[in-house]
Amino acid sequence: MYELLEKESGEDYDNLMVELERIETDITGWEFERMLGGKDDRRSCILTIHPGAGGTESADWAAMLLRMYLHYVERRHFKADVIDLQPGDQAGIKSASIEVDGEYAYGRLKAESGVHRLVRISPFDASSRRHTSFCSVFVYPETEEAGEIVIDPNDLRIDTYRASGAGGQHVNKTDSAVRLTHIPTGIVATCQSERSQHRNRDAAMRFLKAKLLKKQREEEARKRDELEAQKDDISWGSQIRSYVLHPYNMVKDHRTDMETSNTQAVLDGDLDRFIEAFLMKEAGEGKAS
Repeated sequence: MYELLEKESGEDYDNLMVELERIETDITGWEFERMLGGKDDRRSCILTIHPGAGGTESADWAAMLLRMYLHYVERRHFKADVIDLQPGDQAGIKSASIEVDGEYAYGRLKAESGVHRLVRISPFDASSRRHTSFCSVFVYPETEEAGEIVIDPNDLRIDTYRASGAGGQHVNKTDSAVRLTHIPTGIVATCQSERSQHRNRDAAMRFLKAKLLKKQREEEARKRDELEAQKDDISWGSQIRSYVLHPYNMVKDHRTDMETSNTQAVLDGDLDRFIEAFLMKEAGEGKAS
């Protein structure tokens, strides 16, 4: 169409250009819907971050990832609620869970599930040596099916404790935080973001049901001999993306070979290029879920 338009002139040319832009917008929308056509893609989600071995280094990397995802959520105009945050002993965090509310939140953020690797000069090393840190990220869809998960009260252990970290005197001086443990599976869900113990319990229950639903689906996938491939994607030895801050600047996604030297932009939440490249690849391979 561009080649044809080059031969046109006057008002017809202008009208055709408007029509071409409209068609391009429609095609982009169709491609997006094709990439995010999975069962849960339109839904909200819960994203969790856990540092790997490495103590303070990995805990600090987990905090950097938390900041990155909160910025990304803001860019996409989603709503984020940090429902659980366990601070590190010296710096960073031991774990974090974010509830992300928005259309296609899971469809986009599912691309982030896996191991993220950071290479940098350690700010905690007096000798300024280069360190490599790892964190795992996992994303659970919040689905209506999770509401159908029935939990026997006898299978549930409920612990309350004082919330840690920032949050005001009231949060820190009352046992408002809630930890739910599903005894048969050992799955744990915690929430400490609200001042009300009742609200924290409700949020933790949603998180627990999402985890149980995920486990149920994984068991079904195992029966179809598909779970092993999924485990490969999230194992500690197979990172999905590397963030190199020394001796050069580069962020590279190992699944798609998408890379950029603008590491700061990525750490500030500019993730769409990586997410969309992954979704395009998955759509092309017919694996979007």
